[in-house]
Amino acid sequence: MSLSVDVFVIGPDGTRELLDVPPDASDLAGFESWRRTVWGAPAVRSLGARFLPRLADGDCVVQPHEVAEFAAECALLREHQERVVRAVLEADDGERPKAYEELLHVFGRRLDNIIDAARRAREAGGGVIVW
Repeated sequence: MSLSVDVFVIGPDGTRELLDVPPDASDLAGFESWRRTVWGAPAVRSLGARFLPRLADGDCVVQPHEVAEFAAECALLREHQERVVRAVLEADDGERPKAYEELLHVFGRRLDNIIDAARRAREAGGGVIVW
């Protein structure tokens, strides 16, 4: 299974309404195992991240008023992505034998998708869900 990232708006009745993913965007946010091994990893938490580590225990729901802070967290992860990827590989128990460059590339692409969703959420006045 894979994690997805979506943008939502709050409907008139207070429920979340997911927006369609634009044709030039992707909703891929990583493998299901990344809940703990990447987004919930100690390396991510050590940077002060508080949104994406929620994935270790469930879905990551970012309310509309939290999107700017979430985007800042994503920018911080982008700034430290090499450190995060190295730490993830060091903690790897051998289940995911990926080379550093490959994992760095995939991590960067998935983070790009999350950053793009945060941008679209800001534009729509909505929130983000990674699930």
